[in-house]
Amino acid sequence: MSTGILIVVAILAFYLAFNLGANDVANAMGTSVGSKAVTLRQALIIAGVLEFAGAVLFGREVTQTLATGVANPVLFVDTPKVFVTGMVSVLIACGLWLQLATSRGLPVSSSHAVVGAIAGFSWVALGVGAIDWSSIKLITIGWVLTPIISGIIAALFYSQIQRWILNQQNQIIQLNEWIPWLSTALVGAFGVIVLPTLTHPIAELFTNKFGINIPFYDYSLLTGAVAVVSLTVYSWRLVEKGGNNLLIEKIFARYQLLSACFVAFAHGSNDVGNAIAPLAAIVYTINSTKVPITQIDVPLWILVLGAAGIVTGLAILGKNVIATIGESIITLQPSSGFCAELATAITILLASRFGLPVSTSHALVGGVVGIGLVQDLKSIKFSTLQNIAAAWVVTVPISALLSALIFYALKFIF
Repeated sequence: MSTGILIVVAILAFYLAFNLGANDVANAMGTSVGSKAVTLRQALIIAGVLEFAGAVLFGREVTQTLATGVANPVLFVDTPKVFVTGMVSVLIACGLWLQLATSRGLPVSSSHAVVGAIAGFSWVALGVGAIDWSSIKLITIGWVLTPIISGIIAALFYSQIQRWILNQQNQIIQLNEWIPWLSTALVGAFGVIVLPTLTHPIAELFTNKFGINIPFYDYSLLTGAVAVVSLTVYSWRLVEKGGNNLLIEKIFARYQLLSACFVAFAHGSNDVGNAIAPLAAIVYTINSTKVPITQIDVPLWILVLGAAGIVTGLAILGKNVIATIGESIITLQPSSGFCAELATAITILLASRFGLPVSTSHALVGGVVGIGLVQDLKSIKFSTLQNIAAAWVVTVPISALLSALIFYALKFIF
């Protein structure tokens, strides 16, 4: 196949990543904007940088799962052209559906869309046996558990903050006592999952260049400890500077900003796979003239392309869905937004480490609902939840149908 076909496919992957950024990435910053911890412009800049970093550094695992784990690749061994045509239909179908959902401000799941589209073209191409049902089962379990786990974590965090800080008479004194623990929870949740990977190259550098053989996890512990101490001291100074006139939520706004950064990084690491998995599978098939059976190597340029598309979509159209997540489910304060985002980051980063393509929108909505259950059941706007849930449910069949129709059209044309 010619270079021209690769360019066309890369453009389609960028189109999907663009629409994913406009829709899904808004979930990363929605609660921060809704609680007024950051402005919309600040949210777009922060999310853009960290989404890009997360996608490039941690995006490979989920990409490999989607590229080889939904359609049964063994059945496409003798028909690589059918496999490539199907993956092209996935790119187009998912891009169209995400664009439509974004235009209506609905936070749908890109992982639902991609999995549904791959299953849709596989079914019409080679029958129901072409779908890897064991992988579908595992991914579906992840979808179901994601909002539950995130909601539980958010509710637990927020209930403790309410009990020991917000509901106390001497809030400033209680906040001072809890700042080290809040800093440890925030840095620890991110550091345990991410820092080992980030510090491993540093450990190798010191070992190879200077002969200093220190286990890489010691670098992780040192980096995390420095971050916790720095954040604690900085927060204490803010409290001291504010005195008795300090608004507790101002401190939590700083913590929420950091938790939003972690969510953006986590989202980039997980959801970039939804945009570039079909492209990675197509490139592998074209270069090797065979269908990927197991794990495949994802080239760096594909990760960069997906990250760039996500950031571009976020910058241009991301504000539409941000309002739905941040303002239309419950009214958020920085303290509650911090807990929802921390729970989301923990859930998504854990899933990324195991290569599971879970949904950021599931996790964040689950976290926000968990906060609402702690605050007051009446504070939850169930009409908004019904619209979001309906969009989640219809995403899989709509994406599957679109992919199947586009697959038929492409087969007829080519």
